[in-house]
Amino acid sequence: MASMSTATTAPVRGAVAPLRIGAMRLDVPVVLAPMAGITNTAFRRLCREYGAGLYVSEMITSRALVERNETTMRLVRHHESETPRSIQLYGVDPTTVAEAVRIIVAEDLADHVDLNFGCPVPKVTRKGGGAALPWKLGLFRSIVEDAARAAGDLPLTVKMRKGIDEDHLTYVDAGRIAQDAGAAAVALHARTAAEFYSGAADWEAIARLKEAVTEVPVLGNGDIWSADDAVTMMRRTGCDGVVVGRGCLGRPWLFGDLAAAFGQDAPAVDATLGFVAAAFRRHAELLVEFFEDEQRGCRDIRKHVAWYFKGYPVGGDTRAALATVSSLAQIDELLATLDHDEPYPGAAAEGQRGRAGSPKRPALPDGWLADRGLDQAASRDLATAELSHSGG
Repeated sequence: MASMSTATTAPVRGAVAPLRIGAMRLDVPVVLAPMAGITNTAFRRLCREYGAGLYVSEMITSRALVERNETTMRLVRHHESETPRSIQLYGVDPTTVAEAVRIIVAEDLADHVDLNFGCPVPKVTRKGGGAALPWKLGLFRSIVEDAARAAGDLPLTVKMRKGIDEDHLTYVDAGRIAQDAGAAAVALHARTAAEFYSGAADWEAIARLKEAVTEVPVLGNGDIWSADDAVTMMRRTGCDGVVVGRGCLGRPWLFGDLAAAFGQDAPAVDATLGFVAAAFRRHAELLVEFFEDEQRGCRDIRKHVAWYFKGYPVGGDTRAALATVSSLAQIDELLATLDHDEPYPGAAAEGQRGRAGSPKRPALPDGWLADRGLDQAASRDLATAELSHSGG
């Protein structure tokens, strides 16, 4: 189904009601989606410098948190400037997920927890995790109920996809179950696992979920490439807020555009090449601080080069050099060679960014779709499903 983001009439902009997720209030109803290798502390801090909303961590595997894996314990740390703090958990075992939530509460690691049921990565769905898991309604209910109980007053939310494929949709049932099980909000990436990130998001599914889930906020996710897309999604679907993923890659100032679109004060963005270069440099600086290692931080910024300079007249040699930097001094030298007065290129810098790919048959455990209960074989598959992959 075609996305409804290509409206023929301009979306209505202006002040909107605050988004309330449990006791948490967001004046701008915008959430940064967890993205593996992207939404670390450095990127979250950068996005906050431009706008407002809820900025979620990279996905954390529940078992790794319970076992206090060194890398995981680094990922759950937030900078003192981050408030509210948000962590996304992935897990398949109700007991382990609940224990991870209890650790977050007891050690005051976050102000909000999100549960990931949207990951389409084959290594996860092949074991019954991620977007495959809500097909097993009883297991899904147990995870959300136990996690919500462990969270207490801490707002706990659920992020999911439409389902496994168009013949095995789960989102309406899962949304109702999550609401009844104690979730403070539900978010829908309006694609199936089979679609991965291809094609156009089915915004009508978000509207249907909003009609079915009436007691907690419903957030929409998918194909928000601009502030106008976000406003249009909310107007057309009735959703209470938006979740932004790939649209902010190389454009952290999108959160400033979103704040302004929803009636909040935000600095004006004049996206000249100089403005973009400064944002890129700031991102690199924050990555160096996050990793406490200049070489590692500069290696990490390399993957952002194409996103930041999409559509701008930056030569291939310069792009290639930026994609091999190992120090902030090298970055400064290369950015100094750009024409900082070069204006925003318009449509060339807009539109899709990040992964897309093509539809694919979801990898599932043998017999997974035979019924919606959990048999012994499926239970064995789930025991090895907690892998560190993200998405949704």
